[in-house]
Amino acid sequence: MAIERLVEPTAAENDSEEAKIEISLRPTTFKEYIGQEHLKNNLKLAIDAVKKRNDGASLDHVLLYGPPGLGKTTMAGVIAHELGASLRVTSGPAIERAGDLASILTNLKDGDVLFIDEIHRLRRAVEEVLYSAMEDYKLDIVIGKGPAARSVRLDLPHFTVIGATTRTGSLAGPLRDRFGIIHRLEYYKEPEIEQIIKRTAGILNTEISPDATTLLATRSRLTPRIANRLFKRVRDYADVNGDGIIDTKIAEKSLELMEIDYLGLDPADRNMLRLMFDNYGDKPVGLTTIAALTGDEATTIEDYYEPYLLQLGLLARTPRGRVVTEKGKNHLKGDKWTKI
Repeated sequence: MAIERLVEPTAAENDSEEAKIEISLRPTTFKEYIGQEHLKNNLKLAIDAVKKRNDGASLDHVLLYGPPGLGKTTMAGVIAHELGASLRVTSGPAIERAGDLASILTNLKDGDVLFIDEIHRLRRAVEEVLYSAMEDYKLDIVIGKGPAARSVRLDLPHFTVIGATTRTGSLAGPLRDRFGIIHRLEYYKEPEIEQIIKRTAGILNTEISPDATTLLATRSRLTPRIANRLFKRVRDYADVNGDGIIDTKIAEKSLELMEIDYLGLDPADRNMLRLMFDNYGDKPVGLTTIAALTGDEATTIEDYYEPYLLQLGLLARTPRGRVVTEKGKNHLKGDKWTKI
């Protein structure tokens, strides 16, 4: 059985209270958006150019990729706001048939932004409809069946597609080629995470000391979504066990209760590393074997466990599989929650 993770970088369920708080914390302008300076500068230039020309053309289609929780959805909202455009949000798995996409496209207006999360999970038949829509702003639909079937081409308004994905390699080449702006979101730096925590504290009217802010930033896996999630849990602890003010002592006790160690690893991370080391030692371990050991899906291991562990150098990829590095073994040996 998979372990429920507080530091899971996936978004909360749309209709949950957690999701509503996450949405309230999202910046709406480039000025409010902390980090990703290179991406912001390039997007701002492209948006300013579109506004200056004012010739009715829309912004080039944008593809944002990178690990989950780094702000791809938030950036889509910022782009729409900076363009002064309406944002329509959907996801790859939600568009099951070509007709679903046709319904969305025909309801767009000139200049609208269509955000497709997990765009790599679009079905092939849906992708083929999207090709001509993105390139020529035309929609080809088939009316009728059998010998009486006929193809009709409809004109579409000029719109911008913003696609988000954690797996660019799974994106079909023809679809990827139709994006004029392609950028990767990188992990944040700790000072940037500190700024995000301070901003969140201000929005949620919570007092937090500078040392506690730094402590939370070091445990947040360089990911804004996780930083905000940890902050909310620490705030709960401060409200119940203190006076609502988050200082270093409150933050440390709260993080200890959650078993988040000084590198930001949680029990699931340590469990995976320990199972790999206990069962295979220094031998490479295949992805499906790791998934069987932990009880998670192979894609979960690849998308949510690996990126941060690789970033820290605790895990390494080899042609034959994954191995726990010396740094990873030393971390397990020195961790008070794990004995090997």
